[in-house]
Amino acid sequence: MVGKSHVHRYLDDMNEITKITRPEPRPERLRKPDWIRVKAPMGTEFEKTRNLMREHKLNTVCEEAACPNIGECWTKKHATVMILGDVCTRACAFCNVKTGMPMAVDALEPQHTADAAAKLGLEHIVVTSVDRDDLPDGGASQFVKVIEALRRTTPKTTIEILTPDFRNKSEAAVEAIVAARPDVYNHNLETVPRLYPTIRPGARYYASLRLLEQVKRLDPSIFTKSGVMLGLGEQRLEVHQVMDDMRSADIDFLTMGQYLQPTTKHVKVSEFVKPQAFDAYASVARAKGFLLVASSPLTRSSYHAGEDFAKMRQAREEKLARSGASNAGS
Repeated sequence: MVGKSHVHRYLDDMNEITKITRPEPRPERLRKPDWIRVKAPMGTEFEKTRNLMREHKLNTVCEEAACPNIGECWTKKHATVMILGDVCTRACAFCNVKTGMPMAVDALEPQHTADAAAKLGLEHIVVTSVDRDDLPDGGASQFVKVIEALRRTTPKTTIEILTPDFRNKSEAAVEAIVAARPDVYNHNLETVPRLYPTIRPGARYYASLRLLEQVKRLDPSIFTKSGVMLGLGEQRLEVHQVMDDMRSADIDFLTMGQYLQPTTKHVKVSEFVKPQAFDAYASVARAKGFLLVASSPLTRSSYHAGEDFAKMRQAREEKLARSGASNAGS
């Protein structure tokens, strides 16, 4: 018979062997600083934009990604349409879009998108999508159909697309979309290469770079654009290297914004980067030769996209004029 003293001694010995310790408390979420806070969306124009999206059965990345700028943008009748449904085939650690098996592609979606753009009177529209790894072309043909519908219905509207990486089918997908001639081709790198395994595990950094490089090779007149999030644990020199990689791919426009944790299930914010640091990054990026740089805590890929497109077009014209004057003088 084993006595109680033996049992207690055995348990003490086991605790010593396995070095049982109290688990450390979970770190609290960082408190948002004042510069990242925004007003709650409201107002007549906001409601009109939301109702129009519902009327045409359209999804928006503004809602699905919980964008902090939705109040400002929708009040100005700006919305980023998200085609190919609202369910993504991937599960990136930063993204608030639902993950699962998507529904069938909506054949009416291209015309619905064009009709909404016409009713809003858009001069510039941004069209993005979820990842659709389940489709043979990754959804590229739907982008083409949306571009064609917009050209027919509202021909004066300039078109910006923000595509996924079309994993394992990017070459043919990009060729088809470039042939439809959007005005801006955007694809976000999101973060530095070191963080891809945890932040963007379904993607490959250099594959995304090659995609943007291919756009320029196929049609140099199309503006290319890419963005990164800060506050995920990246180092300053890593961000500078991403800028260099983007310029090597001849990317025209760089956007930089603060990562915000959508829910407790998503990766935590490592740091709230100060506005002064965003300004410093912008200065470095301009020195590296980007046509346009948007860098602030609240910057997002499609934030002020119409105004930025006009600035980018003007910057290219001025650059070509300087180049022409320089050639004439030599």
